[in-house]
Amino acid sequence: MSGAVREIRVELGARSYPIRIGAGLLGAAALWHAAIPGRHVLLVSNDVVAPLYLERVRAQLRDVVISTLVLPDGEAHKTLDSAARVFAALAALGASRDACIVALGGGVIGDLAGFAAACWMRGIAFVQMPTTLLAMVDSSVGGKTAVDLPQGKNLVGAFHQPRAVVIDTDTLATLPDRELRAGMAEVIKYGALGDASFFAWLERHARDVLARDAGALAEAIAHCCAQKAAIVTRDETENGERALLNFGHTFGHALETVSGYGTLLHGEAVAIGMCLAARLSTQLGRAAGADAERLQRLLETCALPVAVPAGTDTGAVLATMRLDKKNLSGRLRLILWRGVGSADLVDNIPESAIRAVL
Repeated sequence: MSGAVREIRVELGARSYPIRIGAGLLGAAALWHAAIPGRHVLLVSNDVVAPLYLERVRAQLRDVVISTLVLPDGEAHKTLDSAARVFAALAALGASRDACIVALGGGVIGDLAGFAAACWMRGIAFVQMPTTLLAMVDSSVGGKTAVDLPQGKNLVGAFHQPRAVVIDTDTLATLPDRELRAGMAEVIKYGALGDASFFAWLERHARDVLARDAGALAEAIAHCCAQKAAIVTRDETENGERALLNFGHTFGHALETVSGYGTLLHGEAVAIGMCLAARLSTQLGRAAGADAERLQRLLETCALPVAVPAGTDTGAVLATMRLDKKNLSGRLRLILWRGVGSADLVDNIPESAIRAVL
């Protein structure tokens, strides 16, 4: 381990937990071993991350009974069948209620392992060790866990908070460029929905983050985690403010589903979704078109897509959007904005306006 370790806390009373950010943390068990409550640990990873980092984590887990499960990589495997494999591994381990799952990987592994932890014996501990930028800044924090169905993303899930989030920024050295760019969509989202000054910082420093400058990466990750931790503290189960973190996601999730899981990376779909939400906001007279153009320029700086792919069945996209978890009583509700740094939840949006922007 080298350099400073930043710590941010998600304050939820007895279920509060730390987010620790720094270089070399996977090998610094003193900073996270206390989050493991018992003697049984299931280490869940995927076939891309495991060869790189699994043994590094396993070597830190002394005085516990360890089992490992390596799943195929990719959104296509975030399924109930994969969850069943985690349950079978827990059963083979003899995992009791004081067991712990360690999720080592990106958002798919974190969501899936967290869902399994929420279900096993009605809830056991788990620790997030995200290895992608997207998981570091978003999915590892806040306790949203889920698996996908053919009908839509994250339709089966639970709120289940981790015991700790361990962000080892060294793992970004092996992250493919496309995955790093996709993670930038979630980083940009935080500025777009609630922090105009951070958005402006990204306009100046996005290229530094993409160049993997250590200082820029650490600053971006810490800022996003702090913003999300504060929102989760105020609205853990998304009854209000936390819904704003879904800016671009209703369009994005639908595009992922319709195009086939894995065709668009999640961050790529969110980038398109944010542009659609911004354009719709302009169309409805809620925001200036100049702000939508500013968002599009920043996303294009990060080489992210900003338009619906040619040949997409927009009718199927709209049908999938009707299954979104923010909808109530069949009414479409979307996160729209009033310009950079200000978003809100909007009800009763005419479907004709959504079709037009698609």
